[in-house]
Amino acid sequence: MSTSAEPSTERAATGRRSATFGWSLGMVLRHWHECVEEVLHHIPHGSRGYHLLSVVVHEEVPTQAVLAGRLVIDRSVLTYVIDDLEAAGLIERRRDPRDRRARRIVATEQGRRALLDAERQVGHAQDQVLRGLPAQQRAAFCATVEQAAEAIMMTARGTDPCAAVDEVLGQPDDC
Repeated sequence: MSTSAEPSTERAATGRRSATFGWSLGMVLRHWHECVEEVLHHIPHGSRGYHLLSVVVHEEVPTQAVLAGRLVIDRSVLTYVIDDLEAAGLIERRRDPRDRRARRIVATEQGRRALLDAERQVGHAQDQVLRGLPAQQRAAFCATVEQAAEAIMMTARGTDPCAAVDEVLGQPDDC
């Protein structure tokens, strides 16, 4: 039986510390968040504003309520993010022609340009985060993580990615 002072078989064989899946994801997420927030300083609410702008530009989201669900953001928090993106001229609220009570969030031309620039910067930051992997492994890792996230969203709609990020990063629950 091994004691805590003795190296594990894995460590002895590889010379590396054994990492858990959660710890590994946390390390990647923390580094991604640090790098991405640095390049998204010009977008209100950083990565949260970036994700909202990305969904608005790339997906057909019928209402603000559906947008909150897609991003798994509390609707009251979403309002603040939308207000700030709108004040920055990146998005605008429009009446839904099918339901005058509902509002659609639409990117402005300035918002589309800002997103295009941000996507390039985030891509570069992501490459820096994953620079320890060969290009083919980076692509495979990203594709696999996206598949896993979509599967989780489909099977566990109540999962709050902001709460998970906050827990990993040790930040208050207002991401």
